[in-house]
Amino acid sequence: MSVPTVTDLLLARAEDDHRGLCFEDETYSWAEHVRASACHAAALRAALRWDVPPHVGVLADNVPAFSFLLGACAFSGAVLVGLNPTRRGEALARDIRLADCQLVLAERKHLPLLAGLDLDGIDVRELESWTTPATAPLDPVPASADDLLMLIFTSGTSGNPKAVRCTHGKIAFPGWMLADRFRLSASDTVYVSMPMFHSNAIMAGWAVGLAAGASVALRRRFSASGFLPDVRKFGATYANYVGKPLSYVLTTPPRPDDADNPLRLVYGNEGASADLTKFEQRFGCKVIDAFGSTEGGVGFARTDDTPPNSLGRPTDDVAILHPHTGLPCPPAEFDPDGRLLNAEEAVGELVNTSGAGWFAGYYRDPDADAERLRDGRYHTGDLAYADTEGFCYFAGRLGDWLRVDGENLGTAPIEQILLRHPAITDTAVYAVPDPVTGDQVMAAIVTNGTPLDPADFGRFLVGQPDLGPKQIPRYVRTMRELPRTSTFKVLKRQLSTEGLNCPGTIWTRSGQDITYTVLSSADDSG
Repeated sequence: MSVPTVTDLLLARAEDDHRGLCFEDETYSWAEHVRASACHAAALRAALRWDVPPHVGVLADNVPAFSFLLGACAFSGAVLVGLNPTRRGEALARDIRLADCQLVLAERKHLPLLAGLDLDGIDVRELESWTTPATAPLDPVPASADDLLMLIFTSGTSGNPKAVRCTHGKIAFPGWMLADRFRLSASDTVYVSMPMFHSNAIMAGWAVGLAAGASVALRRRFSASGFLPDVRKFGATYANYVGKPLSYVLTTPPRPDDADNPLRLVYGNEGASADLTKFEQRFGCKVIDAFGSTEGGVGFARTDDTPPNSLGRPTDDVAILHPHTGLPCPPAEFDPDGRLLNAEEAVGELVNTSGAGWFAGYYRDPDADAERLRDGRYHTGDLAYADTEGFCYFAGRLGDWLRVDGENLGTAPIEQILLRHPAITDTAVYAVPDPVTGDQVMAAIVTNGTPLDPADFGRFLVGQPDLGPKQIPRYVRTMRELPRTSTFKVLKRQLSTEGLNCPGTIWTRSGQDITYTVLSSADDSG
């Protein structure tokens, strides 16, 4: 089977008068969308130099022009660079320079973010006043699945964001595959509220709607309270997510008619296992959570027989390899209480042993490429272990691995246990230095507003049979909210750097005792 290009998907909609794009009170047919993309392509051909990388930065929320410009880049041969409007100052300037942007089109509301930055003479224009010809011929440049179409930055939770090379095929194929897998058609509406500068919105949302010939309903920015009203307003049957959005929607006040909505399917990744079922039951839809990343080197999804907290069964070419020996890890062994007995042997890195998958490399970062692709294999940097049935469980990132009293511990299993507490709605586990050697475990927690007593919290931990002695947090920090990226990933690097020198209330315990007392207190608790 030949891999489609985004150009192919757009041209298939060139005569389609069915509703293609919705935004607030605006509606465009797919045919109108294709014509608008052609006009934007003509404007890009005139505005860009073509003897250097024809890269166009877009600093905008989810607005129709973002969609038109993505089509314009497909037609013209330019490359769209998704810029994150939550980045500031030199960090934002660094992204723009790294991506070799010739032109940056910024929404009026985001233009102040660029004021005074060192952009090496890059042309910056206001998106709202960007002019295109009234009509333009539909004459796209030839494109292959391997041609670069977009640069999407990683979330930057472990360092500076990297610009991931996203080819036509990397965007079009998942759109085509998911549309076919879920049997979406022109009768469906795809709701896109995740930011379009990120891969989830493009590959699990926008491209899916385009490939299916469905309507794509854009939300400027995700809103938990606006989710269900939008689903009803646009008639959304499919929605995508990454990270915490389902959890946020579940915090909105429940109503008896919550399940009275057109939503049929929600697809995404990194959702909390318990929230997937709650969301299905409350809103009367199916939720499918997958494992994947912006890079696209590994991907697989939960199935109906997947146990709670499992990522699902990896495909045959994905192995869990020990990070030190490079050998396959044995299955996990558990005691009767569910404690992982052989973490040192069973926890390893998820690796695509067949090659790069859809990973087309980072832009201008050969060292990062070399780190990802070693010995012809794609290394995810994600830690996991598998049970005897082959179901995989996330254990954290390589950088999250804690070394406590000579034992390696993953953070994800500890976080899952802490979330069992009825008052805890969010948590992050990370390392702080041990005064002698290795690490100590620290947890940041967010509550639902219910007062949480340190002593009661300690008694809760005692009652968790699968929590090992070395997994018990030495320090607990209470917060109103965890620091997150614009794509809802926790900034553990920030939490770990702050350590004990941070605002908020901190509890501590000593020795083997699981009785917490207040170490310090400030006005930052939940």
